Amino acid sequence: MANAPIIIKKVGGHGGHHGGAWKVAYADFVTALMALFIVLWLLNSSRQVQEAVGGYFKDPSGNSKKVGSAMRGAGQNLDLRKEDMSKIKDALQKQIKSLPDFEKLKKHIDMTITAEGLRIELTEDEKGTFFELGSALPSASGKELLIALADEVGRLPNHVSIEGHTDSKPYSGRQSGYSNWELSVDRANAARRIMQESGLQSQQVSQVRGFADQRPREKANPDDPANRRISLIVEYTKTAQEEEGESAPGMGSPAAGKQE
Repeated sequence: MANAPIIIKKVGGHGGHHGGAWKVAYADFVTALMALFIVLWLLNSSRQVQEAVGGYFKDPSGNSKKVGSAMRGAGQNLDLRKEDMSKIKDALQKQIKSLPDFEKLKKHIDMTITAEGLRIELTEDEKGTFFELGSALPSASGKELLIALADEVGRLPNHVSIEGHTDSKPYSGRQSGYSNWELSVDRANAARRIMQESGLQSQQVSQVRGFADQRPREKANPDDPANRRISLIVEYTKTAQEEEGESAPGMGSPAAGKQE
């Protein structure tokens, strides 16, 4: 019949593909493996790194002031660094509170967040607290405190400056030609050596300086024993722009003080 319809029959062959479920399972496996590696890495990282990573996941945009959000990036600002320095201050205070002589020493330890960073002042009394009188030899209490500070500061990425200061009384030791200038530098260097032997990294030390009596803590009373002190400055970390500026021609960093 000329007008009969044409019927086409399809013969079934192999079954269709099983789909992409295996790809989803494999992707989940790889993601879980990567998460495991990140966790293992964080467990072996410093507290600063752990807080930075945690801060990023809390605030990936870096707009808030959470620890870790843009901490090392170009958008880093002074306020965020001050907030981070407060945490360092708390950690150091907790560390030194565990010292056996803390109650006796606490009035001679002052921590202040300044424009430079965290300034830690170790002040003397009339009989000597952290150093023997007229000497660059640390006392037992002074050495113990410097070791405790080095253990905590040595875990940080920050640079550290160490300063020595005296009161205005002329040096009365028997050593000829030795003055408050030499004493202030020698005490700063003694502190540096103890701290580097106890956890502070050599590359962290940016400057060792001696100021004699030129920067008194108690300006109204230059002879006050509190003017005899060691100052440790845990410096703010620098942004990429700041580091570039310091390395540019004609923009050298200040010379470090005497180191032995």
